[in-house]
Amino acid sequence: MTAVNLTLGSDGILIATMDLPGRPMNVVGDELMAGIQAATAKLADPAVKGMVLTSGKADFCAGGDLDRMSKWTTPQEPFEMSMAMKRVLRQMETQDKPVVAAINGHALGGGLEIALACHARIAIDDPKLKIGQPEVKLGLLPGGGGTQRLPRLLGIQQGLQICAEGNDIAPAKARQMGLLADTAADRADLMAKAKAWIAANPKAQQPWDNPKFKWPGGDSRSPAVAQMWAIAPSIAAAKSYGNYPAVEHIMSCMFEGGLLDFDSACEVESRYFAACVMSQASKNMIATLWYQLNAIKKGASRPKGPAQAKVKKLGILGAGMMGGGIAYVSARAGIDVVLLDTTQELADKGKAYSQGLLDGAIQKGRSTPEKRDALLSKIRATTRFDDLKGCDLVIEAVFEDRAVKAEVTKKAEAQLEASATFASNTSTLPITGLAKASVRPRNFIGLHFFSPADKMPLVEIIVGRDTSDDTLAKGFDYVLQIGKTPIVVNDSRGFYTSRVFATYITEGIAMLKEGVHPRSIEQAGLQAGMPMPPLALQDEVSLSLSMHVRDQTKKDLAAEGKTYVDHPAESVTRALVEIGRIGKKAGKGFYDWGLGADSKGKQLWPELTKMYPPKPDQPSQQELIDRLLFAQANEAARCYEEGVVRSVADANIGSIFGWGFAPFQGGALQFINAYGPKRFVERGRELAKKYGARFEPAGVVVRMAGEGKAFAG
Repeated sequence: MTAVNLTLGSDGILIATMDLPGRPMNVVGDELMAGIQAATAKLADPAVKGMVLTSGKADFCAGGDLDRMSKWTTPQEPFEMSMAMKRVLRQMETQDKPVVAAINGHALGGGLEIALACHARIAIDDPKLKIGQPEVKLGLLPGGGGTQRLPRLLGIQQGLQICAEGNDIAPAKARQMGLLADTAADRADLMAKAKAWIAANPKAQQPWDNPKFKWPGGDSRSPAVAQMWAIAPSIAAAKSYGNYPAVEHIMSCMFEGGLLDFDSACEVESRYFAACVMSQASKNMIATLWYQLNAIKKGASRPKGPAQAKVKKLGILGAGMMGGGIAYVSARAGIDVVLLDTTQELADKGKAYSQGLLDGAIQKGRSTPEKRDALLSKIRATTRFDDLKGCDLVIEAVFEDRAVKAEVTKKAEAQLEASATFASNTSTLPITGLAKASVRPRNFIGLHFFSPADKMPLVEIIVGRDTSDDTLAKGFDYVLQIGKTPIVVNDSRGFYTSRVFATYITEGIAMLKEGVHPRSIEQAGLQAGMPMPPLALQDEVSLSLSMHVRDQTKKDLAAEGKTYVDHPAESVTRALVEIGRIGKKAGKGFYDWGLGADSKGKQLWPELTKMYPPKPDQPSQQELIDRLLFAQANEAARCYEEGVVRSVADANIGSIFGWGFAPFQGGALQFINAYGPKRFVERGRELAKKYGARFEPAGVVVRMAGEGKAFAG
């Protein structure tokens, strides 16, 4: 078997079908490129009028072979691979015979680059079909000519947007922007239109190979584009703080390419591609956001024995923003939902959350009134517990109070079949304790969603002491069913995500107490790669809620005969709560939040520096960044050591998807790997001497440092 199967029709059109043997998808590598090269050689035959390049698999082509990339150790290897791919594509587009890409499924990364080297692209008009250059999301850039063909086809600004943002493009939009020549209804229509294009364009030539070629919108020298280049780097730096070298390299490729001939520009791209492949950011992101994420989605954390299960009817207790969000994502997945609250007004309000999201989608042209009404019909807003009859799964999403949760657990379980699963959406209360209210603790589990549930990609599954493997498997399958990413953790106070996330906020507040200027603290959080700075994030979460959780924790530990250790941040939080500054919901916390129609956003409360005067000698920004990252990574390592988090993959993915730990670091444990366990221990001990025992390196990291090992998995 060959990677590209060839069939010459009586019409003189060669059909080249990419079908890489032994792989579920076509991926760019030596084997596929050799097949395309062999197909290109056939174009020299006078009997061949043109070629349709398509796929024998469900997708057109998935992109580069990351297994191969992960083995590269020198920049020469990615450079040579990139140049070799481009030589084949260059041969294909300069044969003076038309080549059309018939895109039957996803064309991403290197797959799109292959299609761009064809003289025209036609795709099946399926809104689920994805076209794009997502390499930047793994710290890479298109290395097969994408940074040069796209701007020459669509203009530098649009090419830059596609490559630097890495978002998927639906066929209809791709056609509108000029990326596709046409769209087709189905496979037969696709092939017919591809052949028709060849017949109508017997002397096809790429625009950039025409001596009279002019850049759409101008090259890098043109006034309009030069003006964009004057501001684009500063805009990118303001978003990435220099943490994502791939973004800078993409801009450099396009800027320099806009001053050079096509072939020279392609060589420049290969050099920047090699720089990306060798970067630590790319190694981190590929390890976690590709290998570990895919392992999780394939069920690495799921018990192997139980059969796959799907939820048909879901009950949700509590129709607040969280309950409403869970109802929406579940109904969207085709599940019938019972949304229950204490009054019909509250239940209806929870259902209205879904209507608001759907109305917004209609306004943006992403949905229709018919689809909205069909989804809303799957959500039943009610106050009656007996409406829960027939539910496979019930999720409790009420206030973080044990008594309230116990009451609704008993009422709900009275309506359920013996095989049904009951889950709590608690973010901090141990599942084993909550399960005491259940008559069947083996069927009790934690499903911790993140707010807003319709947007946040992660669900933290918490296994109680009595939770059965069947129950865990059902919870895992449900999370995948609604399109979320599951991580599995063992029961403990705060579990994994809430426990580690808290260290980021509390470390920022501790700095304020020490006399660090609040603006420096907030800037350090952003420079570290976090999505929000710590003080602003505490306002979003609510200072009063944090105090409630801490007070509850103190009571629980006292009841267990354990001592609660105060954190330096607590006195600051309590002081602000006592004067009514409880966070964004009240319009005031560490920040003054502009609320209402005349909202002007937020600004740090001017009196904050009077309550906590900044010291004359301020620490370096790197010192602050280290504290914020080390506090999180060290606590994540403790969770791993204690068996709270079950795998390295769960720890890393949970940290990025759960609370936004700097993605370019590859997750909290990968940060330790990349920093080096030995160096991490040394730096951690320096921080511990200055700021407290919370920075004393976790035992597991100390052991790894001594053994020359790292977190694996």
